[in-house]
Amino acid sequence: MATIDELETEIEQLSPEQFAELGRWLSEKDWGRWSKEIEADSIAGKLDCLVREALDAKAKGMRKDL
Repeated sequence: MATIDELETEIEQLSPEQFAELGRWLSEKDWGRWSKEIEADSIAGKLDCLVREALDAKAKGMRKDL
């Protein structure tokens, strides 16, 4: 497996098109991991306090439209 330094060297040699493709791929991977983490946190109840806070704000008329 390549080291980070080796990967950086290889990335520096990519064409602009290849670099853009790599960037898109990394972004998709990052969003996918983040989505799974948020889903797991939600299932585990780690986001319940945020839901309660939002529902409380709505009940008090403190909700802001975005």
